Amino acid sequence: MNDKTIATHNGNFHADDVFSIAAMKYIYPSFKLIRTRDLELIDKADVVIDVGGEYNPDTDRFDHHQRGGAGERENGIPYSSFGIIWKKYGLEICRGNQDVANAVDAGLVSTIDANDCGHVQGVMHGISLSQTISMFNPTWQEESLYDASFNEAVIFASRILTRFIAAARSGTSAKAIVAKAIDDAKDPRVIVLEQYTPWKKTVHALAPQALYVVYPSQDGEWRIQTVPAELGSFEDRKSLPTAWAGFSGQALQEITGIDDAMFCHNSLFIAGAKSFESIMKMASMAVK
Repeated sequence: MNDKTIATHNGNFHADDVFSIAAMKYIYPSFKLIRTRDLELIDKADVVIDVGGEYNPDTDRFDHHQRGGAGERENGIPYSSFGIIWKKYGLEICRGNQDVANAVDAGLVSTIDANDCGHVQGVMHGISLSQTISMFNPTWQEESLYDASFNEAVIFASRILTRFIAAARSGTSAKAIVAKAIDDAKDPRVIVLEQYTPWKKTVHALAPQALYVVYPSQDGEWRIQTVPAELGSFEDRKSLPTAWAGFSGQALQEITGIDDAMFCHNSLFIAGAKSFESIMKMASMAVK
């Protein structure tokens, strides 16, 4: 499997062909890469990416520039070479975890596809990852060492792809942990996590009654945090008690009657105490 030849186009490169080669590194630990537009060399290659005018996953032909393109997602974002490679190999790259593969597609692959295909609705504002990859190309004032620049871009893209997969895997694991905490909650309004785990998406999806989430901080203290009314919103389903706003230490302890209460943010979305018992007392007070 390590004697494969992979062909992509030479010259100026973009995020889709760079990330496609980065993805191939997960499938083939080593391979010969040729960057060319020579059709004879392209025909002989085992895998052809972003060149050749053919999309056929059965024969590992992954171009999207031909008439009719290579199809599009249900949301209308067309596939670039990266997207059609991910469509075939994404599940294998993510070790058989479909949720992880889907998350990487939604967060990374489809955005690069949208940028490459000019699908404005799928392109975020600001400096995009696609633009960052493009900056690896030599400028007009530099020597035109496109192949060396391409290799540098692939190394960068490989690291980004690895982190996206790790983040997606972490997200799917977090979902299971938070879902169990929701099921185990003694009061559906207060969700208790045994360790900090990203929780907002799962709580919004599965716990419509939840008002607060309790979890330990890295230093062993405890936190209570409000559940936002909507994902990304600064409005809470139920804020912490107004009387706590901005107080800390002894002042907060006198207000709450809890001798190890530590602080409450002025915006009433998070508060802390040293012990689990105390943070649960604060949660009980907040619910009432």
